[in-house]
Amino acid sequence: MGEMRGVILLTLLGTALAEGSVSYSWYGPGQTPLENPAPENLCLTDPGSCGCCVMQRQLWRLSQFFNTSLNQFEAGLQKAQGVVQSIQASRSAFSVALTDSRRCVGPEREEVAVVYQSVFVNMGGSYNVFTGVFTAPRSGVYSLALTVFSDAGSPGALLAACARLRHNGRVLATPSERNTDDQEDSATVVLATQLRAGDTVSVRLPPGCFLCDDYSHYNTFSGFLLYAAD
Repeated sequence: MGEMRGVILLTLLGTALAEGSVSYSWYGPGQTPLENPAPENLCLTDPGSCGCCVMQRQLWRLSQFFNTSLNQFEAGLQKAQGVVQSIQASRSAFSVALTDSRRCVGPEREEVAVVYQSVFVNMGGSYNVFTGVFTAPRSGVYSLALTVFSDAGSPGALLAACARLRHNGRVLATPSERNTDDQEDSATVVLATQLRAGDTVSVRLPPGCFLCDDYSHYNTFSGFLLYAAD
């Protein structure tokens, strides 16, 4: 009797498998799992993976936020570096004196260059200590100052402290002091002028003029960029 029941069960099972009319899975009779369940549906299809899915989504959001913030930070950093580089490039200032020891220049029969050899500051290296010429590194408005001083040398001698401030060869100003009233005197001129990148500014000694200086630095030549032109 037992053997007969076993044969009947096997026969019914084979018939069912052959017909394929009903499929079974862990999701119940007639149900098939989703191949690639979307994260928002994973809790519905597989409750056991719900916590992992939520964590992955939060990590993804944090990663996106971090990448966006990093890109914004890098853009801001590049902009700040550009501003700093622009500021550094626009820095231009020099201040020089004729000499550190007793020295006189002139008088000469022809106009000659005055070369200031004692450097207080030469930011950007635009002043040439060998030629006495300042070359504007950037277009803009510059402040220039020139002080001339001379010692007549002996009572009653002509005092001729004078010089010419030139821009590209053109005279900007001529501070001077010519008299026999005292043994020494000075003159100063301060002005603002617009220069283009590559323009030159120099001090020239006219015929008959002479300058005397020592460690006290009576003769000075200075300039700096007030603001750059666009």
